[in-house]
Amino acid sequence: MSDQLINLVKNKFFVSKKWCLVIGDLILDQYIFGDVERISPEAPVPVIKKNKQHNRLGGAGNVALNLLGLGVKSLLVGNIGKDTNGKVFSNLCKEHNLSTNGLIKDNRPTTSKTRVVAGHHQIARIDEEHISDGPNAIDIKKIMKHINSNPSAIIISDYNKGFLSASLLKKIIQQAKKKKIPVLVDPKGNDIDKYSGATLITPNKKEALELSGLENDDNNLLQTKLKKLSKQKKINSIVMTQGKDGISHITANKVTHYPTILSKQVYDVSGAGDTVIATLAACIMAKVDFVESFKLANLAAGIVISKLGTAPISNTELIDEIEDKLNDQKNKIYNSKELITKINSLRSKNKTIGFTNGCFDILHSGHVTYLEKAKSQVDYLVLGLNSDSSIKAIKGKNRPVVGEVDRARVLCALESIDAVIIFKETTPLKLIKEIRPDVLIKGNDYTPKTVVGANEIKKWKGKLYLVPLLKGKSSSKIIKKIN
Repeated sequence: MSDQLINLVKNKFFVSKKWCLVIGDLILDQYIFGDVERISPEAPVPVIKKNKQHNRLGGAGNVALNLLGLGVKSLLVGNIGKDTNGKVFSNLCKEHNLSTNGLIKDNRPTTSKTRVVAGHHQIARIDEEHISDGPNAIDIKKIMKHINSNPSAIIISDYNKGFLSASLLKKIIQQAKKKKIPVLVDPKGNDIDKYSGATLITPNKKEALELSGLENDDNNLLQTKLKKLSKQKKINSIVMTQGKDGISHITANKVTHYPTILSKQVYDVSGAGDTVIATLAACIMAKVDFVESFKLANLAAGIVISKLGTAPISNTELIDEIEDKLNDQKNKIYNSKELITKINSLRSKNKTIGFTNGCFDILHSGHVTYLEKAKSQVDYLVLGLNSDSSIKAIKGKNRPVVGEVDRARVLCALESIDAVIIFKETTPLKLIKEIRPDVLIKGNDYTPKTVVGANEIKKWKGKLYLVPLLKGKSSSKIIKKIN
C-alpha cells in the first residue's frame, strides 16, 4: 500500500466528471434481526424475537452504492415491480441520492431476499422472485440511449433473474465496444457466450467452474480452461475472486495471483463481489494500473465482509484501512532491543526464526523471488539491511543509489518480510549472534564456507539454507544500464 493510493481514494479516484452505468438485476435485501431465546413447541425450530428490520439495496443496487461510497457517480438501470417492495426500493435510491431515472417498472413482483439473523448467524432466507423475459423493445431503446450518453464505464450485474437476456447483453457489449467504453461483468450461470467481448468478468470460484463446464476443483486445470475461454470469447480479463485465497487475474496468456488482505473477522461474504467490481470500475475510470487496482479491490472486499449483511464500501473506510496497512509496514522496522524482544516472544510460541541480509539497492524481481523463497523456510523472516555507510565501504562512494530509509521502507511493503533491521558493520556477524536465527539464509552464489555466520549457527544447531537465484538479475547491471 502507498501514499499514492490514499491520495487516489481521497480525491475520489479523480473521476468527478465521469460516471458509470450500472445495468442489472435489482434486488431488495431485507434483514430481520432478533434473538433466539427458545425452541418452538410446535416444531424443532428456533423462535426469533424480532428486534429490528432493515431494508437495503441489493443486486445491481449494491454495486451502485459501492460506487457512490467511493465517490463515483452512477446511473442504475434495472426493473422493479409496481408493488410495495418496488416503492421501498425506489425510496431507498432517493435516500442514498441515487437517480431513479433508470428504474424500469413492470407488473412482476420486485425481487426480494429476506434474511432472518440471530446474533451473527443467518437462520433462514426467504426469496420472492419472478424470472422475467427481459425488457421490452421500448425499454431496450432507453438502455441504449443511456449507453449513448457516454458513461466512462459500464457494469453488468447479472443475478440470472431474466432481465439481462443474451440478446440484450449482446447489444450492450457491441454498442459499448463501438464507443470504446469498458464493460465489466459480474456473471451468473453456465453460458459464457453471452459475455463475449466484455472487457472484464468477475466470477467467484464456483461461478468460474460453472462457466468453464468443469466439475473438478483443481485450480491449475481451472485456470488453464479460463485462459482458453478468455481468448476464445474475446474477454480481455477474467478476475476470479476466491475469498480468503485472494484474486486471480487471468488473461489469454497469463495468470497473476493477488493474495487476500484480511485484517478483520469475516461475518458475511454477501455483497463482496459487488464491492470488487465497483472498485475495479473506479480504478479503470481513473486509469489505475492492474496491480494497484487489485490491491484496492482486495482491501475493499476485506472491509465489507467484516460487516453483517450486504453493505457497501466507503472511501473513508478504505483510506483508514490503507493508512493502517502503511503503519503496519512502518512498524516492521526495528532496532536491536525491540527485535530481540519480538523474537523472544515468537520463540515462546515455537515460531521458526529466519535471517538473511543484503544491500537491496534498487529492488528487482530477483530480490523479490529470493525473499519469497527465504520466507517459505520459516515462520518469521528478519532482514538485516546494510546501512549506507557499510555499502559505501563495500561497493564504493557512488553506492547506494537508494538511501537506507527508503530501501527499508520499500522492503517493509513485501509480505515475505516480517522485520527489517539496519546494521552499520560491513558484515552481519554481530547481528546474527544477537538474533541466533534458527535458519540462516543466503543465495546459492555463496557456499557453506563463505557464508558469514555459518560456523556460528552450527553452535546453536540451526541450519543453513542457500536459495537458488534467478539468473541475470542484478542491481549492478540495472545501475550500469541506467548510466
